[in-house]
Amino acid sequence: MQIRTDRLLLRPLTEDDVDALLAYRSRPDVCRYVPFAPMDRRVVLERLAGPWARTALTDEGQSLTLGAVLAATGQLVGDVVLFWHSREHRGGELGYVFNPDFAGHGYATEAARAVLREGFEGVGLHRIVARLDERNEASAAVARRLGMRQEARLVKNEFFKGEWTTELDFAILAEEWTT
Repeated sequence: MQIRTDRLLLRPLTEDDVDALLAYRSRPDVCRYVPFAPMDRRVVLERLAGPWARTALTDEGQSLTLGAVLAATGQLVGDVVLFWHSREHRGGELGYVFNPDFAGHGYATEAARAVLREGFEGVGLHRIVARLDERNEASAAVARRLGMRQEARLVKNEFFKGEWTTELDFAILAEEWTT
């Protein structure tokens, strides 16, 4: 699967992306609020051979991770993931991780918008959520720019990376989705 936007190409990740992935996925500041530790080359290669190898969503329980590449330069600047949680309830979840060196250009919002479109129009999902650490203000801003509404603030609901954290839950319905 490939998705083109005005400035980005979203495509499956490959072994050619290892160094670009390490440029941000190995950084403690990037990993602070996400459910993984800073990655090394071995972990990135394992993910590329495992969960990141999927090129389409065909059933619930699957996830699709796509690299966000600048169309003009071919540089990988981040990645987005769509989880298909339930066929019955047509529910999914959106996630995104971007290299801070490329922050402030709207790439995360542009990529996430394209993945929402695929979730609603391609997969046929009814509802897509984004769950994030309350302290991750940049991620919350992306969710709001996408038109997602904050539905919950779960105070100290999870012991995460050695501390109790507060989760914000955002969501958008297919009927609310506008491209």
